Amino acid sequence: MKEREIVKAIMAYLKTVPECFCWKEHGGMFGTAGIPDIIACIDGHFYGFEVKTETGKPTKLQEAVIRKINAAGGTALVVRSVDEVRAVVEV
Repeated sequence: MKEREIVKAIMAYLKTVPECFCWKEHGGMFGTAGIPDIIACIDGHFYGFEVKTETGKPTKLQEAVIRKINAAGGTALVVRSVDEVRAVVEV
């Protein structure tokens, strides 16, 4: 499965989650480098999901941003499927 297909499936799932506001972060010259692919606020908690394929690996910058989000009290991680996202948000 391609990364964009995983992103699409995760976004479709998140739109069914109560009290969830989410968006797909689009990189580019006006964005912040290293920001996770999907940003969500669910019931007042911040989530950052860096989407990768089964063989994909985050960059050093993405890993650093994930650490900063977690240190600030949010939840950020690399995910490879809707099931991984569901396991985190349905706790």
